[in-house]
Amino acid sequence: MIPQDAPAADLCIARRLALYCLSMAESQPKSAVELELKRLEKRLEDLIGTVSQIKEENRALRQRQDSLTAERASLLQKNEQVRARVEAMIGRLKSMEQA
Repeated sequence: MIPQDAPAADLCIARRLALYCLSMAESQPKSAVELELKRLEKRLEDLIGTVSQIKEENRALRQRQDSLTAERASLLQKNEQVRARVEAMIGRLKSMEQA
């Protein structure tokens, strides 16, 4: 702290120094806040990109699942048709055996 009886020039320099230090103290947190905001902005952009990628991947997986479900239903139907034909053949062979 500067004594009250210090020369006016010293008081002026001290005030300027105090104002400079105060402005520097305020600008550093502002700068740190700005850096943090930039970091968060970059992280947010990365997350938005990741979400978009996951949404596209999810859409493709759902489409693939729908395709596989339809294919499974078709194969089950064909399997049932083949089973019925084989059972009919077996029935005919048994009737031929008894004749």
